Amino acid sequence: MATPFHLEFEKPIVELERKIDELNLLANGGLDIRADVATLEKRVEEMREEIFSNLSRWQTAQVARHINRPFTLDYIRLMFTEFVELHGDRNFGDDHAIVGGPARFDGRPVMVIGHQKGRDTKEKVFRNFGMPNPEGYRKALRLMQMAEQFKLPVITFVDTPGAYPGIGAEERGQAEAIARNLREMASLKTPIIVCITGEGGSGGALAIAVGDRILMLEHSVYAVISPEGCAAILWSDGTKGAQAAEALKPTARDIIKLDVIDEIVSEPIGGAHRDHEATAKAMKEAIARHLAELSKLSADELVEGRYNKFRAMTRCVE
Repeated sequence: MATPFHLEFEKPIVELERKIDELNLLANGGLDIRADVATLEKRVEEMREEIFSNLSRWQTAQVARHINRPFTLDYIRLMFTEFVELHGDRNFGDDHAIVGGPARFDGRPVMVIGHQKGRDTKEKVFRNFGMPNPEGYRKALRLMQMAEQFKLPVITFVDTPGAYPGIGAEERGQAEAIARNLREMASLKTPIIVCITGEGGSGGALAIAVGDRILMLEHSVYAVISPEGCAAILWSDGTKGAQAAEALKPTARDIIKLDVIDEIVSEPIGGAHRDHEATAKAMKEAIARHLAELSKLSADELVEGRYNKFRAMTRCVE
C-alpha cells in the first residue's frame, strides 16, 4: 500500500475527499445524504481536472517526482509477463538503480530495462534514489547487446534525477559508461522504444534513452539538469527552482515541439500516481502501436532512421 502523499496544490482536492469520507460514515449510520455526496464527488472531479490541466512547469516537475508514481517494476508487473530479472555488469557488481531482463509483451519476447526508485527510506537507499552508477549503465548495455543477439526489441523506462555523481562512480568511469551506451544504442540493430515516465535527468536518462521512438507521459519532465540544479548554477540559489523550470521548459508539451519525443501519453486525471493500472494501460497501447510499426523495418532501416532522428534535433527554437 502506497504511503499517502499530497503535493501542496492537491490539498484543496484532498480536503474535499476527506469531507466525502466523513459524509459516507454518516450515511453508514442511516442518514440519506447520497445527493450531497454526489455533488461533492462531481466537484472533486471538476477541481482535479481544472488543476491538472493548468499545471505550471514547476508543478509538473513535482508531479513527475511524486513518490507514488509507478516505477519500472510497477510497469513490468502491469504490462509484461514472464519477466526474469538479470543482475550485474560482469565487471564490478550489480546496480539496484537499474533493473532489467527478458519478458513477454503481449506474448512477444522483449528486453525491458529501466530506472528503479524507492518509496520508503530503506528502499530509496537500496535503489540509490534511482541514480545509477557506471555498473548500472554497463548492465543495461549488456542486456541490450543480448537483445540484439536474440533479435528482441528493447523497451526502456526512464525515471532518474541523473547519474550518481559520487567519487566512486567517477573513479569507475561514469562518463565513459554513459558515452558508450549512447554510441552502442545508436547502432543497435533491434527496435528500441523509450518511455519517459517521471524524471528524465540529463545523461543519466539519455544513457538508456537513445531509441527509435520516444514516448513521454503527460506529467513527466526531460531536461539537461534539474530545475534546482539550474537555479544553483545561474543564481547561486537552489530555491529558485520554479523560475528555472520556466526557463528550462522540461515538460512533455515543451519537448514535443523540439521533436525530441514522438508522442505524449495521457495520464489519468490527477496524475499517474492516482491510477497505476490506467497509466500502464495507456502506455502499453502506445508501445504496442509503435512496436508494430518498427517491426516492419529492417535492421539497417532502424539504425539509419535512429541516426537521422537524432541528427534532426540539432536546431534552436525561441
